[in-house]
Amino acid sequence: MENLTVTIIQENLIWENSEANLNLFSEKINLLKEKTDLIILPEMFTTGFSMNAEVLAEEEQGKTLAWLQKTATEQEAAITGSVIIKEEGNYYNRLFFVFPNGDYKVYNKKHLFTLAKEQNTYSAGSKRLVVEYKGWKICPLVCYDLRFPVWARNTVDFDLLLYVANWPKKRVEAWNTLLKARAIENMCYLAGVNRVGFDGTNHEYSGHSVVYDMLGKQLSTLKNDIIFSETLHLNKSHLLETRKRFAFLDDRDSFTLT
Repeated sequence: MENLTVTIIQENLIWENSEANLNLFSEKINLLKEKTDLIILPEMFTTGFSMNAEVLAEEEQGKTLAWLQKTATEQEAAITGSVIIKEEGNYYNRLFFVFPNGDYKVYNKKHLFTLAKEQNTYSAGSKRLVVEYKGWKICPLVCYDLRFPVWARNTVDFDLLLYVANWPKKRVEAWNTLLKARAIENMCYLAGVNRVGFDGTNHEYSGHSVVYDMLGKQLSTLKNDIIFSETLHLNKSHLLETRKRFAFLDDRDSFTLT
C-alpha cells in the first residue's frame, strides 16, 4: 500500500507581484532536499490575498498554470495552490491540483470571506473536489472553507484533507483549533498551509502551517512567523488500521447538501 510524501511551503508572499512570487517558489522548490509526491503552496500564492482581481487575474490557461505544470513535470510531483482566475467575466479564487504529467483539476473556493468583502469581487464555487492520486483520495479546500465543517465532512472516505490559506495572525487560534478538529472528526490526515509576513493592506500572517494525523496528532514541526518548508511521510496502512480500530466514520450522519 503506497504511502504519500507531502511538502508544505510557508512563505512571505510578495504583494501583487506574480512574477516575483513564481521565481521565489521556483527557488524554494529547487532547493528541496527530499523527493516528494505533493507540494502544497498557500492561497493566492502569486499575489497575496488581494481584491484587485481586475488587474491581477489570469485566464485559466495562463502563465501560472504553465508554471505549475512545468514544476510538476520537473519535480515528478503533484503541486497545488490557489490563484486569481478570470472566466466568462467572473473572477474566482481557484485552486489548481496539477499532476506530475501536467493534467490538472480545479476547485473554486466555496466560502468567500465576507469580513474582507471577498464576495464583492469573486464568484463562489459550488462543487467540492476529491482528487485520486497515488492510491489516495485528497480533498483540497481554501482558507475560509475551514470554518464550515459540513462542507469538509468526509462522506466519501477521503484520506487527506488540505487547506491552503492566507489566515491572519489575529485569528490564528481559530486556525489552530479548527484544523485539528477537521482532522479528528473526518478521521483523515490533514495539511494546512498558511503564509507569513505582512500583505499590502498591512495584515499580518503568522504561518502555523501544520500536518495532523487522523487522531489529531501533530506530525509536522510547528514553525511560526518564519519562512520554511517541511517534507513529511503519510502512512496509508496506519490510516486504514486506525479507522478499523476506531470506526467512528461508521456512525457519521447522512445528509445532502443543497
